[in-house]
Amino acid sequence: MCVCVCVCVCVGGGGCLGGRTSNRFLLSSIDGVISLLIRSCSSKMADLWQNAMDHAVALARRAGEVVREALQDDRKVMTKSSSVDLVTQTDQKVEQLIIQSVKEKFPTHSFIGEESVAAGEPCDLTNAPTWIIDPIDGTTNFVHAFPFVAVSIGFSVNKQMEFGVVYSCLEDKMYTARRGNGAFCNGVPLQVSDQEDIKQSIITTEFGSSRDPEAVEKIFSSLRSILCIPVHGVRGAGTAAINMCHVASGCVEAYYEIGIHVWDIAAGSLVVSEAGGVLMDVEGGAVDLMSRRVVAANSKTIAERIVKEIDNLSLWDDKKTFSVTM
Repeated sequence: MCVCVCVCVCVGGGGCLGGRTSNRFLLSSIDGVISLLIRSCSSKMADLWQNAMDHAVALARRAGEVVREALQDDRKVMTKSSSVDLVTQTDQKVEQLIIQSVKEKFPTHSFIGEESVAAGEPCDLTNAPTWIIDPIDGTTNFVHAFPFVAVSIGFSVNKQMEFGVVYSCLEDKMYTARRGNGAFCNGVPLQVSDQEDIKQSIITTEFGSSRDPEAVEKIFSSLRSILCIPVHGVRGAGTAAINMCHVASGCVEAYYEIGIHVWDIAAGSLVVSEAGGVLMDVEGGAVDLMSRRVVAANSKTIAERIVKEIDNLSLWDDKKTFSVTM
């Protein structure tokens, strides 16, 4: 907790220290003390968020254990918005594990969790410290034991991402990023690819859970345009968080998708930017994590070319669907 210090200064020709030299010395000393206090407060706040990040990493590992254990059992599968929008008891169990632990350690913090929102909780991104949680990113992969399943935990303060943690459970890869401090995978620094020619690139995307014919047509129209640039290939891990971490790792040049939610990309977005990548809206502007669309790339050049090629699919954004305060 920062301490406010009130200092009374007596100045003037006949003041407490007498003379302008003494006054200048006193004021200089006060400036130094104030600067020290500000740095101390900033440092303590940074330490607070680091403590939260350390807790997030530990929680992601615990959640990964739950996921791996669940893969050994029969998985009860339910649906949400459609027959292909899947959820399991493990999704719900992992989210409750994370939220309960955070509430105990940081009782004043807020949450946006995929399964909580699906159950009717508001999707409110305010200035408060907010944990943005996808308990299992890649639920369909999990159901089929396809080996890309992630626990994604992002942390926002004043609507700005402070840290992101993405744990690829079945690969045992822990991706972490702290604002201003870089991105890492299992402690090894990440750096995006330096490839500037999109024709020499691999692009990743996903097709989402909508099976509306118009939406599907637009998705495949965009895919056709990207393939015909031509690019080296198009891939998809089945999880937005891991796709973004692949961009950060330099093994692919870009990821784009329309229809994702803030919990899918909050943590991964910081991993990309801290690895030297760029984030862009599909119309070319600054990305809004609540807008349900994103382009994440190794460079502005690649991102802008993708924006040029893809067919924008209009969707309700999260702030309209879930009354987000912006």
